[in-house]
Amino acid sequence: MKVIVYAISKNEEKFVDRWVNSMQEADEIIVLDTGSTDHTVEELKKRGVTVYQETIFPWRFDTARNESLAKVPKDADICVATDLDEVFVPGWRAVLEEYWEREKPTRARYTFNWKLDEENRPRVTFLANKIHNRTDYHWKNAVHEILTSQKEEKEIEIPITLNHYPDATKSRGSYLPLLEISVEEEPDNDRNLHYLGREYMYYGKWDQCIATLHRHLKCKNATWKDERCASMRFMGRAYQAKGYLEEAEAWWKLAIEEAPYLREGYIELAGLYVNQNKYGEAYDLLQKAYQIKEKSKSYINEEFAWNDAFYDLFSLAAFYTGHYEEAIEYVKMAISLNNKEERYQKNLELMYPYVLN
Repeated sequence: MKVIVYAISKNEEKFVDRWVNSMQEADEIIVLDTGSTDHTVEELKKRGVTVYQETIFPWRFDTARNESLAKVPKDADICVATDLDEVFVPGWRAVLEEYWEREKPTRARYTFNWKLDEENRPRVTFLANKIHNRTDYHWKNAVHEILTSQKEEKEIEIPITLNHYPDATKSRGSYLPLLEISVEEEPDNDRNLHYLGREYMYYGKWDQCIATLHRHLKCKNATWKDERCASMRFMGRAYQAKGYLEEAEAWWKLAIEEAPYLREGYIELAGLYVNQNKYGEAYDLLQKAYQIKEKSKSYINEEFAWNDAFYDLFSLAAFYTGHYEEAIEYVKMAISLNNKEERYQKNLELMYPYVLN
């Protein structure tokens, strides 16, 4: 079975050795470099990678991905699309072949740790699906590009893991204009509207954020509750930033109703209530969030719902509602997840006398 890894690159020389070490279980590694001015191309070639160079203008991620895929030999059985800041857990090739041979899929999904902490513990995890056969797929969307197929797919889940170690210095400045292009090209594409609204939120463009996410929620294809819930939560953030707290509260309540099985809505609304000294309401919401033990396997899951920030908020709500032993338990959990935050230790010291009394 012929397995090919393919990727695009630009100014990523510092990732080359780590990436190639991870990907060399493949039969061939192919990279389309789109204009590096550092030593990315030279370093890739030193490691035996097949490198092509091409300028993509106007820049679009889907165009670059499709050009990269076009370089993959037609006789490839499995195509594995990754980026140079990603690393497979060793042994992935054998597992992939085993499942591909047995199940005969057209596409595979796998665990993608999008964010890890300093101790390499996953913080944001979801399923990615960028492993596919050679003939049936192409990339679509100027940014946040996705694989699409005109044929009927058979997608399976396989137990391999890809870890993401992003370059924090890289700009995402192209994302907003490319998302605007994507929405202009497909005005009723619910996914792109959601991403564009989220991007406006990142930039603090609150009115555009709200208007775009309203459009997303009105789309007839916007039926995925996880994503609808996220749009509602983002609108809550936008209204809060504008000082419209009643509207923010209303949207966070709608988010909870939309997807009551996700922690995020409860926690964001509880955060508003803590800021308003409504500790009883916050405590009730956080109790409900705490009962949700399974993290979503989609990209719609956020770090604050599972890390020390959640337990910090819960400890405050518990403390100010007189649940002192619970408050201490939760702040200890926050410390176990982040022992560098001095405030947690100070809170613990302040809480102890209330239990002793």
